[in-house]
Order: sequence, then C-alpha cells, then structure tokens
Amino acid sequence: MTETLEVLRLAASEAGLDASAAVLLRAGENHIYRLPGGVVGRVARPGEAANVTRETIVARWLNANGISAIRPLDVSQPVVVGDRAVTFWDELPEHRHGSVSQVAAVLRRLHSLPIPPGLRDMKLAPFVRLDQRIRDASIVTEAERRWLLGRLEDLRARWASRPDGFPECVIHGDAWAGNVVHAHGLGVILLDLERCSVGPPEWDLASTAVRYTSFGTMPGSDYREYCATYGRDVTDWEGYELLRDIRELRVACYGLQRANDDPALTDTARHRLGCLLGEHGPRPWHWPAVG
Repeated sequence: MTETLEVLRLAASEAGLDASAAVLLRAGENHIYRLPGGVVGRVARPGEAANVTRETIVARWLNANGISAIRPLDVSQPVVVGDRAVTFWDELPEHRHGSVSQVAAVLRRLHSLPIPPGLRDMKLAPFVRLDQRIRDASIVTEAERRWLLGRLEDLRARWASRPDGFPECVIHGDAWAGNVVHAHGLGVILLDLERCSVGPPEWDLASTAVRYTSFGTMPGSDYREYCATYGRDVTDWEGYELLRDIRELRVACYGLQRANDDPALTDTARHRLGCLLGEHGPRPWHWPAVG
C-alpha cells in the first residue's frame, strides 16, 4: 500500500487534487482510494496505461449514450507516475451489487448500441496477461506451471477457430453483479470499464453463466431469470464450452496472482487450480471470492 499511496499522492498533485487524507478502499487488480471532496483515485497495476485510458474514453461514451457509468473527473488523465497509471473519478453514493435482471438488462442495452468509430480498434483480448500470471505464480509446482501454459496454448488454438455467434458489439468484458451496481438515486451504473472492448456478446453472457455452471455461486432460479431478461441462454450456444474454459482459467490465474500478494489466499487459489486439474470432481465447484 505504501508504494501505491505515494503514486496516488504524486498523481493527485499533478492533477491539482488533494490526496493528503486518502483512505484505501480496496486492494485488488487496482488500488482504490477515497480522496476528500467526493473523489476516488484508482492506481492501476504496472503497464496498464493504455487500458485505463480506454476506460475513461468508454465511460464518457456510455454516459453520452444513455447508459450510466462511473464518471471520470474533468482533469487530464490518466496521470502516469513511473510505470503506474492513475485515474480520478466521481465517488458513487451508497450502492449495492446489481440484481441478475439488472445485469442482464444493461447488457442487452449495451450490446444493442452501434459500435462508434473511435472504439472499433479496441478488440477483445481474452488471454491478456495470463502468460505473465502463470509464469509469476509462486505457489505452483513446475509441473503445474507447464500444465497451465499448455492449457493456455490449447485455448488460444480453440479461440482462433471458434464457431460463429452473434455479431460483434461493444462489450463490458467483466460483466458480473459487482461491476453493475445500483446506486441510491442514480439507478444502475456500470463500473470497472478497463476491459470494455469490441467482441462477441457471448463473452459478457458467459461471465454470469460460469457462476452457475462452474463456480457454484448462483442458484438455477437466478440464472433462469438472467436468461429471461436478456432473451438468450449462452450455454445453449455451441461455443459456450470454450468461453467457459477460458473464464475458468482467467479466474484461476487471478487467484494465483492475488496469492502472490497475500499468502492468506493461497488455499483458495490452490483449490481453484485443483479444480482445473480434476482433483475436486465435476462442475459446479465452489470458488470463494479472493477480492
């Protein structure tokens, strides 16, 4: 936290903001801080400047096209300090995770928007940083690392010859209930836009489907409500197994990354890996959150 807090303070000073009383809200993929005056600062992991730049562009586009999203402050950003990119946002009022029907409804609206010219080159990258997470994982054996890298290569080959689905559109990229929130007085708001891109809508739908079919964190009644609201069940698509397998690997590798940072998460991360290795029986498994 000490490193990211210093980065935040330097970036805030450059942006003309006060971070002297910044409070850490969450340490995960990004370090998120509350600043005075209803401002939230997000310090990205090293090398993510392009992605966070995209996030601010997408946020402004969504808000201008009838879909409420987090709002970047009207300052020049991101502010890059060393290899870290920092962005500043309006703080949300009290909010909660979106319901399954709210997630499905906002995705249906998002997927119906025409792709703006400025976003056409922002293509989905389903395997971004997985190589690095596997190679950097400190809690795996070398045999497990080889298996993970082999699994990654197999999925890349399957992705290259994936079956056709619905036409590509703007997708959220990580569309689950924690990133689609309901804020008091503001309604449904999209968060964490750094993975927004142009890609198959099935990618977004699979993000919720795997919580039912793979992770065991969503009851069947909720999943049926989700499908009814969106108007489609992605598990009926012939390419779903591929998306499921990619999502499982991504979530497992994120657990390995978090365990590098926090040894208390080692058991959870190794459980996820064990599921992929066939050590815990058939799906659905139970995958607790790692933050």
